[in-house]
Amino acid sequence: MHIWVDADACPKVIKEILFRAATRTGISLTLVANQTLHVPPSPFIRSVQVHAGFDVADNEIVKRVSAGDLVITSDLPLAAEVIEKGGHVLSHRGEWYSAANIRPLLNMRDFMDNLRASGVQTGGPPPMSQSESRSFAGHLDRFLASHR
Repeated sequence: MHIWVDADACPKVIKEILFRAATRTGISLTLVANQTLHVPPSPFIRSVQVHAGFDVADNEIVKRVSAGDLVITSDLPLAAEVIEKGGHVLSHRGEWYSAANIRPLLNMRDFMDNLRASGVQTGGPPPMSQSESRSFAGHLDRFLASHR
């Protein structure tokens, strides 16, 4: 198993949780971004910088992910592709994406995009809370414990 992180939009607090988990468990962690990332020195943690561009990091993750891998992302189209390949997806807010819930989530995303395109102000997501960080950490720990 490998953990892949869509790192361009991943909050620092979540990266720190992932760094500790990779070090503790010895599971490989790769952060993929279109910018230089600083990761702690560890044989289990690395970063991959891709060219800037629309979905370049997402495409790199899809290319590299294998069935059973875990991907950390809040990008729903990326999550759908990972699920199709047999991967597991956890958002940085602690929400699991699965075959059972990804289609309705994609439909809602498209609906909200249409509203914004027509001029309706929908606002963005709220700032990440401590309870969401704890939820993410708990879900990650349980997943890693059951998939070793």
